Amino acid sequence: MAPPTRDDVRLIERCLARDDAAWEEIVARYRRRVFHIAWKFTGRHAEAEDLTQEIFLKVFKSLDRFHRDADFGTWLSSVARNYCIDRYRAGKREREVVVEDLLAFDLAPAASGNPYRELESRDRTSFVRRGLDQLPDKLREAVVLRDLVGLTYQEMADRLGLPEGTVKSRINRGREELARLLLRAQAGRGGSRPARARGGKERWS
Repeated sequence: MAPPTRDDVRLIERCLARDDAAWEEIVARYRRRVFHIAWKFTGRHAEAEDLTQEIFLKVFKSLDRFHRDADFGTWLSSVARNYCIDRYRAGKREREVVVEDLLAFDLAPAASGNPYRELESRDRTSFVRRGLDQLPDKLREAVVLRDLVGLTYQEMADRLGLPEGTVKSRINRGREELARLLLRAQAGRGGSRPARARGGKERWS
């Protein structure tokens, strides 16, 4: 159960008066609650820890907007959930942009006459192909048919013998997973070429 609101209000007033000890007490009192909210959104301990710190920073900057007649615990939880939702939406949009950017070209690019441009295009194409190869068959098929072949939802539904809603779901899941793979690979390779695993087969580091 949340501590009495009046106790929280006194702590908040002390925080606004730049009392560091009061802020540390608030963090200690509500950290588990905020971490639980963050963990539900991330599912990963390390990411939830980072998100918890970001949420408390957001709360600290917003303390002067807290209504003293409200329950602080409820307000804090609302701030935490809204922050997580905003982060999720921003991350989802980032993944969508990556997919849109990397799939906005033909996987068999035409010769441009510029050897450096062609080399860059081939490397980029190979990068996306490796990402597609790691997708489950059904998700890869959905992404390829929609984003590379250019079929409509109805055309895909007819071709695959699936309801249009299922087709849209597979496309979205495929794009999400492809973006996750590409972002991870891009961060891991640092602009370098993929390392070679045993047997000469390329792998992402």
